[in-house]
Amino acid sequence: MSDYSDIAAKLAALSDADLVAVLRPVVAGRPALWALRNALEESSSVHHAELIDDVSPATGTAPSHDAPAPGTGSGQVGGGIPVPPVPVPPAGIPGSPTIGGYSPSGVPSFDSVRDKVEQRFGTAQGMGELDRQTPAGRSAEEQFEAREKAARDRLDQIRKSVRGNDVDS
Repeated sequence: MSDYSDIAAKLAALSDADLVAVLRPVVAGRPALWALRNALEESSSVHHAELIDDVSPATGTAPSHDAPAPGTGSGQVGGGIPVPPVPVPPAGIPGSPTIGGYSPSGVPSFDSVRDKVEQRFGTAQGMGELDRQTPAGRSAEEQFEAREKAARDRLDQIRKSVRGNDVDS
């Protein structure tokens, strides 16, 4: 299958509906071809909508005062507002199956979770360093040690006064 020109010529000879019918099973189960699969689904729904328009071509509608203004939607699905096409990445640029750190089904990738954890850890570590540099932000251990030293000094003073070895009296 090194020569693809025969295959391409046969595919080009097919009608649009036949080409969609051939390509659907080919792209099924291939996550890298999600954009092509979505485009095929969209083209098949457009083809279906074209068939619906031709259901009763001989039936005419009488003008009435309740008829919608010309240029507005017909009220049918897809009748008024065009749906934007699915974005397809340019050829030659390797596409990743994840968009913005999430898979097409909405599951976060391992890399995005790791990056978030590392960012939060770095932020917490930096905040701790900044807190230790300010006098008001001393750590709880330093405050505990200062209170414990003051308590020991006070206890020594009380013991000396109880024994009568207090120098002040």
